[in-house]
Amino acid sequence: MTPHFVRRTVAAIVVLLCTAVAPIASAQAEPTFKIAWSVYTGYMPWPYAKHAGIIDKWADKYGIKIEVTQINDYVEAINQYTGGKFDGVTATTMDALTLPATGGIDTTILIICNYSNGNDGIVLKGKDKTIADLKGKKVNLVQYSISHYMLARAFQQRGVSLEDVKLQNISDADFIAAFQSDDIDAVVAWNPAYIELKKLPDISVVYDSKEMPGELVDGFLINTETLKKHPELGKALVGAWYETLATMSANDEKGKAARKYMAELSGTSVESFDAQLATTSFYEPTAGAAFARSPEMVTAMDHVRTFSFENELMGGSAKSKDAVGIALPGTTLGDTSNVKLRFDDTFMQLAADGKL
Repeated sequence: MTPHFVRRTVAAIVVLLCTAVAPIASAQAEPTFKIAWSVYTGYMPWPYAKHAGIIDKWADKYGIKIEVTQINDYVEAINQYTGGKFDGVTATTMDALTLPATGGIDTTILIICNYSNGNDGIVLKGKDKTIADLKGKKVNLVQYSISHYMLARAFQQRGVSLEDVKLQNISDADFIAAFQSDDIDAVVAWNPAYIELKKLPDISVVYDSKEMPGELVDGFLINTETLKKHPELGKALVGAWYETLATMSANDEKGKAARKYMAELSGTSVESFDAQLATTSFYEPTAGAAFARSPEMVTAMDHVRTFSFENELMGGSAKSKDAVGIALPGTTLGDTSNVKLRFDDTFMQLAADGKL
């Protein structure tokens, strides 16, 4: 402090404290939360919500701050959430179980965002091929992710065994480059890479997620303890999500600008991104809350936990698929004393009722 300021009167100091110190203290008192996302059609509303000020608008409403960070690798984003670097993350319901929940991090699925209705597929080199032609081939995929699950379910439906193919793990950032190498025969990919792979010559799409509607479900994950302590965070995130969906789905200039921003950020054209949106089934709040409560969700999660256990994704100590409890509205799958994954319909229902 300079001598000039020291000589100020007590009254002036009081004014200074009221006009300068108080706002700074107030700003510092606002809790800050961090969420992460990775590039996928169904996750792109999050960075747009931050860009457009929608996140900040809802955060301000509840007296908090929310930081939104892109992680280039999908699995790494979930790993960083599991490691405590983020309070929330975008992920599939399956990966919510096999990564944070199995890792002991009590996780809540705050929003059932969408399901893949053609956003994921299995692409094999060569014309007029079928799933049977995958036998003996090298298949690239993000191992033990939702892609692995889709491959297993596709094989189950077609009477093929996972043992009939040679699996090779890659990052989602490498889908296209890996498929174009000479020693890889097939890839299990999601958009935006999947839609680009389908444009290549001499390829066959041997399976598409349209054949398993409602199973490849994306959600927004949040640390359960954080949500309990700060329900205002849940309200802000849910409010921002549904406002963003409404904005991007409109066919006005604002909606077009939103889709253009998301397309450019995901490294694709507006036309390609619109095509990807057409195969992404987003849930409105009423539908999302209803799906969380539905028997179909129970069935889907039972498929997921069965696959996860059979592929040793629930930890070496897991003696059955019941090892990790999954709490859904009205029922619990697995160990009720070890619930680590929860489906919460209450915040989506608040949005549906206009009570956020």
